[in-house]
Amino acid sequence: MSTAGTPTTTRTLDAAAPVRLSSIEVRLITLTLVRPFETSFGRVDARVVPLIRMVADGVEGWGEVVADTQPLFGAETITTARHVLADCFIPALLNRPLSAVTDVAAALRRFKGHQMAKAGLELAFMDLAARSRGISIREAIGGTRTAVPVGVSLGIEQTIPILVDQVLAHVAQGYQRIKLKIKPGWDLDVVGAVRDAYPKGWLSVDANTAYTLADTEHLRQLDAFDLLMIEQPLAHDDMVDHAALQRALRSDICLDESIPHARAAAHALALGSCRLINIKIGRVGGYTEALGIHDTCQTRGVPVWCGGMLECGIGRAHNLALASLPNFSLPGDISASKRYWHRDVITSPFDVAADGTVAVPSGPGIGVTIDHDFLESITIDHQQFTA
Repeated sequence: MSTAGTPTTTRTLDAAAPVRLSSIEVRLITLTLVRPFETSFGRVDARVVPLIRMVADGVEGWGEVVADTQPLFGAETITTARHVLADCFIPALLNRPLSAVTDVAAALRRFKGHQMAKAGLELAFMDLAARSRGISIREAIGGTRTAVPVGVSLGIEQTIPILVDQVLAHVAQGYQRIKLKIKPGWDLDVVGAVRDAYPKGWLSVDANTAYTLADTEHLRQLDAFDLLMIEQPLAHDDMVDHAALQRALRSDICLDESIPHARAAAHALALGSCRLINIKIGRVGGYTEALGIHDTCQTRGVPVWCGGMLECGIGRAHNLALASLPNFSLPGDISASKRYWHRDVITSPFDVAADGTVAVPSGPGIGVTIDHDFLESITIDHQQFTA
């Protein structure tokens, strides 16, 4: 099945034959970060990760829900995701024929919001569908790259020298772009010090909604650092103030939280709210909306890139498949598994090559093998729903 309106790619988003899901599992695991990750809205030392496993006709598919324990990045939480999955979304999918990932989106469309929970199901079904055809998700969605350029996102540190050391260490590892988390009181001096130490490379900043339009003159000072972008400086649901801010800045604004679906992307571009868009497949509801945002931006000549949500290897594999699409022309926040986790849930963790790229898995589906013994050892809860 080819999707309508795709600018340059042919896609096969359906399974080899219509399926009826025999079971859907929701599994909670815990993973501890190698080092704490701090943003404008808080510090993360570990993650509870909800994983989705679908089974149909002996074929399985895996997805990941990127919601956190508290509604800080977005409104969803692990608790709300588990509720809508168990009480609304999973019952809507069991006992009905599903031919394609777009059928999953259609079955869930009447339910408002909860994009992260929807994404977990879409990701799992896309994995299952591609496996049933014996092809990778990259092939299924029309990806053109076998390896994608990557950058790294660095959190707020205790001191500027510690951050500069982190920057230089990651540059030495080959990362093609450095992204710094900023907030009021941790911005101009920080960016200036990093730019002095890293004078010629791609550098961007991410405010995670920490500023208001009243900070325009302050943010305008970031223009001096030749940034690749300023990501989500204003409110998570704003486009109008971002448009005013973009007119005042030379630096490109990139929107993340403000773009929950393709329609929002079209509105933001029409308003001039940004010049770049960060597509997080786990945040926007899965493949249906992620592909729609990609195509909307590609048609308008607007570059996109793939952001990260501290995913384990399952979500990271989906990110890599998505980032293989042609309009993902800027390094994404995919990074190596060891950047985040002492041990990942896949048998062959992702690593960054010397040229600053990560290989896109070529096996069926997400193309990675789950480390089931380790997964069982870190599971804290498990629910299974059967048809």
